[in-house]
Formats: sequence, structure tokens, C-alpha cells
Amino acid sequence: MEHLLADLTSGDDKRAEQAIPALMKFGEAAIPPLLDLTRSTDADIRWWGVRALAASPHTRTSDLLPHLSDSTLEVRAAAALALCSHPGEEAIPALIRAIADEDPLTAGLAGNALVKIGSPAVPGLLEVMSEASASVRILALRTLSEIRDHRAIPVMMKCLNENESALQQYWAQQGLERLGLDMVYIKP
Repeated sequence: MEHLLADLTSGDDKRAEQAIPALMKFGEAAIPPLLDLTRSTDADIRWWGVRALAASPHTRTSDLLPHLSDSTLEVRAAAALALCSHPGEEAIPALIRAIADEDPLTAGLAGNALVKIGSPAVPGLLEVMSEASASVRILALRTLSEIRDHRAIPVMMKCLNENESALQQYWAQQGLERLGLDMVYIKP
């Protein structure tokens, strides 16, 4: 396994990618050394550690959560993407914070991971809709639209009926259509 870990951290992307399937053959035994890589001071090594963890069926959601707040945006994005493959309800608070990440890729991937978690993420997303910036609300609304939970209907209706941004109105309309409520809405 040592030579595969050396390939993973070699700085050669092709060698690193080729090492991942071979590392996965070690099963659960590969997880501790990969977790060690994620604690490196070198951001590239941390990224490859998270990337390899994403590929393992033995990775726990909790293994990935600390990396959503990494100092390097590429590592945060890798962690958010990895959580799409390893979604768990315990990730909801961290993912909700991550949809406000300064990096739009990380924020979008966090939204995708919340979609994978589904309905349990809805209460947190609804809370975001009442207190976050416009850009975060747009992402939260997109996420709610894709989750398709009826608890989001009042928020979506509010976004359609108020002078919200065009993107918020778009995602509210998409969400309502996905819920089978695609009709004309008028305010009496």
C-alpha cells in the first residue's frame, strides 16, 4: 500500500488517479492512511486524500466533514463533492454553512450533497431562506427545488409573489413545477 500512497501524493495527477482503484482494493484498511493524508500541511496532499476517500465505500460521512472548512478552497470543494457520494444527515449543518462558501463551486457542490440527503435537509434550508444573503438564498432555493419537499411550498410562493430576484423566482417556479403545482399564481 505504501507505493500506492506514494503514487497518490507524487504530484503526478495521472499516477495519482491510477493509484485510487488499487487503493480501494485494500478496503477498510485504506481508510486510516488516507485520513492521515487529509491532515497534511500540504493542500495538494490533503486534496488527494479527500479525493481517494470519496472513492471508497468504507468512508464515513464524518471522515469528510472537517474538510468542508479547510483553508484551501480546492479541498473544500473536494469534500463537498465527496459528500455527494457519502451523504449523511450528520452533514446537514456543515453543508448548510458550506452553501455560503466564498467559492461558488464549493457552495454548489454542498447544495448537491444536500439534495442527496433529501428531506431531512429541508428545515435547515428553510431557515437559510429567512436569514441569508440573496446569493445563498438562490442556492438554497435551487436545492429545495431539487429535493421536492412540500414543506418548501410557502417559501417558493413567497418568492414568486414578492419582488425577489429573477433567479429566486426561477427556482421557486421550478420547485413548484417539480411538485406538480405548475399553474398560474395570482395574488388576490
